[in-house]
Amino acid sequence: MLLGSGGREDALAWRLRQSPSCGRLVAAPGNPGIERWAECVDIDPANPEAVVALAQKEQVELVVIGPEAPLTAGVADALRAHGIAVFGPSAAAAQLEGSKGFTKDLCTSHNIPTAAYVRTETAADAREALDGFALPVVIKADGLAAGKGVTIAMTRAEAEEAIAAAGDTALVIEEFLEGEEASLFVLADGGHTLVLASAQDHKRVGDGDTGPNTGGMGAYSPAPILTPELEERAMAEIVRPTALAMAASGMPFNGILYAGLMLTRDGPKLIEYNVRFGDPECEAIMPRIAGDFAETLALVAAGRMDEIGTIDLEPASTMTVIVAAKGYPGTPSKGGSISGLDEAEEDGAIVFQAGTTEQDGRLVASGGRVLAVTAAGETLRDARDAVYAAIAKIDFADGFHRGDIGWRELERLQQ
Repeated sequence: MLLGSGGREDALAWRLRQSPSCGRLVAAPGNPGIERWAECVDIDPANPEAVVALAQKEQVELVVIGPEAPLTAGVADALRAHGIAVFGPSAAAAQLEGSKGFTKDLCTSHNIPTAAYVRTETAADAREALDGFALPVVIKADGLAAGKGVTIAMTRAEAEEAIAAAGDTALVIEEFLEGEEASLFVLADGGHTLVLASAQDHKRVGDGDTGPNTGGMGAYSPAPILTPELEERAMAEIVRPTALAMAASGMPFNGILYAGLMLTRDGPKLIEYNVRFGDPECEAIMPRIAGDFAETLALVAAGRMDEIGTIDLEPASTMTVIVAAKGYPGTPSKGGSISGLDEAEEDGAIVFQAGTTEQDGRLVASGGRVLAVTAAGETLRDARDAVYAAIAKIDFADGFHRGDIGWRELERLQQ
């Protein structure tokens, strides 16, 4: 059973259903895209009792949790308490994403490289804390914010505006790190860790990485900027110490640990952790994974990662471009008709559905990020050409997308 209803879950469902060990797949609640691969049941995935009841009714052998909300709500704990195997961390371990302050404190106590920071509880405290930071400065919501609770303030006025907008809530004020971001996805079953894949995403809404932050407008995998040497350094200095610290604290982490890294002159530093597959990084990573993915996740859930060996990845590069509804990341336009998806997939691309619903026999937009169009290629340039060719075949008048996903790496390839 797969929990969730977004583009990430569509990609997970697509990959899981191709696994020889996956005889049947139930999704809760799913979406019109996920219905291609799974039987969808409309329940609240963040309701532990409802999830347990459905898993028991359907005699589910493994539950894969997609989004963060069910994790922080303790759904994995409830499933484990009823003897149901689950890929996803406990509510205690999910604090790595659920509380930025928790993670920053863990980094401090275990010498894990990260930006200097101050935790604050009130707007007055946050304004006072600004005095200790140079500009630009980073203002983060302490709790879950769907990838949008971060402000990079270039001026004192911008910083104070972000603090005022947050109100009297817990914030983390952070040093701004110079460098390029990359994402590292690691399987973990307690103290053991195994690299799955790397990716780079684009958070800003506009071309050239301009405009407000979003949940992500596109991604590609692998991220060549995260060289094997830097990847191993990130594992040795950041990810493995985190997994060992969590296990030693009685909060062993089971699932996928997504480390957002800043590659600075001093080496990789942790920006933040997510405790689930990223979105849209997941859509870019899933086509690269070879072998029986469901069996891999089942071994992680069972604490038997030593039986996995290595993760087999396809040699291709992949790219995902988000098609969003006009107005996103503010109030998106909903109800816009979508067609041409079959045509978009004719040459090997795949269109994962993120914010869609069916209305009077038509597919229409129901969210901010609507489609995650993904393609593979021998090179990143090939993947880029294929994904934009697929987007050109989609008819979605209310939609927009960035035209420059992967631009930094593509520029490097031309040098």
